[in-house]
Amino acid sequence: MHDHDRGLEFDLGMLRRRNVLRLFAGAGLAVVAGCAADTSTSGGSSPSAAGTTSSTPSGTGVDEIPEETAGPFPGDGSNGPNVLTESGIVRSDLTKSFGSATGVAEGVPLTVQLVVLDAAKDTPLAGAAVYLWHCDAQGRYSLYDGEITNENYCRGVQAANAAGEVTFTTIFPAAYQGRWPHIHFEVYSSLSEATAAGKISATSQLALPEEACKTVYATTGYDGSAQNLANTSLRTDNVFRDDAAVHQLATISGDVKSGFTARLAVGV
Repeated sequence: MHDHDRGLEFDLGMLRRRNVLRLFAGAGLAVVAGCAADTSTSGGSSPSAAGTTSSTPSGTGVDEIPEETAGPFPGDGSNGPNVLTESGIVRSDLTKSFGSATGVAEGVPLTVQLVVLDAAKDTPLAGAAVYLWHCDAQGRYSLYDGEITNENYCRGVQAANAAGEVTFTTIFPAAYQGRWPHIHFEVYSSLSEATAAGKISATSQLALPEEACKTVYATTGYDGSAQNLANTSLRTDNVFRDDAAVHQLATISGDVKSGFTARLAVGV
């Protein structure tokens, strides 16, 4: 495995930063709150593969949380290649590369469902766009890593529907050294803004629940992920250690055979 994402200390001086979101459930999704008192693998409660416990916060609107790093491999033009301006980037199926690339990301199926909300009004941001990317089952990022620099799988853009929803079909990402399993995303005001690599409204990362990760990493194709997962926790991860168990942890359902679905609401 590669030490791809070295966290805030590495990325603050390297990539642009944006104010981001507090992540709540809405539009039929549960609000993630009070999910785990201790998500470390050495003890305490941890999120289950079937989902996380949740409750509705008091008050109105959806609060924002501090921004997160886009990491060193965003592919948005801020650090090397820019996939956002390429024809074919707008898609829901991220398992295959597009354009002249022909690679396919192999792994346990994962559907990612995000609901983009106006943080002040707690209403859907219809027409907003989400750029989502993550590593493959070997912990590699397309466009950047070794033999897959010419591939662009596990990356794509979708526009939110009237309910603020975007859905991506992809694979469950690996756990690589030093990081909790995660998925990156950027929110843009519109599809045209996203595909022009324009102004980012929000940048964040989605954390995947521990029990689902353990289940996936026990399957073939995820060599090293189980050990990497055991060596970190949400409380020690250099991105999620603030309060990810409350605000950035997706709810999840499904199984290895039929695939998993991860859900998160995103206030901007």
